[in-house]
Amino acid sequence: MIMPLTIFSDESFMKEALKEAEKAFELDEIPVGAVIVCNNRIIARSHNLTEQLNDVTAHAEMQAITAAANYLGGKYLNDCILYVTLEPCVMCAGAIFWSQISRLVYGASDEKRGFTKAGISILHPSTTIQHGILEEESMILLKTFFKNKR
Repeated sequence: MIMPLTIFSDESFMKEALKEAEKAFELDEIPVGAVIVCNNRIIARSHNLTEQLNDVTAHAEMQAITAAANYLGGKYLNDCILYVTLEPCVMCAGAIFWSQISRLVYGASDEKRGFTKAGISILHPSTTIQHGILEEESMILLKTFFKNKR
């Protein structure tokens, strides 16, 4: 039986993250997008801005964490879910750890630079992980970007 797409599903929020990744693509940034959700409401959106800001730390996740913390008025995001189109790197996983995000949902795995290469224990013990949500759509955007670069 096919389950209907609900407004508060992982797929619907990942589609919003994909919209952010498309914005990055249009800016000639590596197309990664992120949204942070609290109480079924998007409180932060972002995409990679490393080229635009000339800042190696301006990953989509870092931008989203900062925006969400500002929105909530506190540094801990323990009631929030981070949706990101690509598996976070070790730097972003560290930020996810320190912000205490309750759940991480990502699309495509990053075989070269993903945090799982360093081990799952890099995340906060209370953070749960779901991966593979809209993985194919995320990979197509990334592959298209890098194919255009060659």
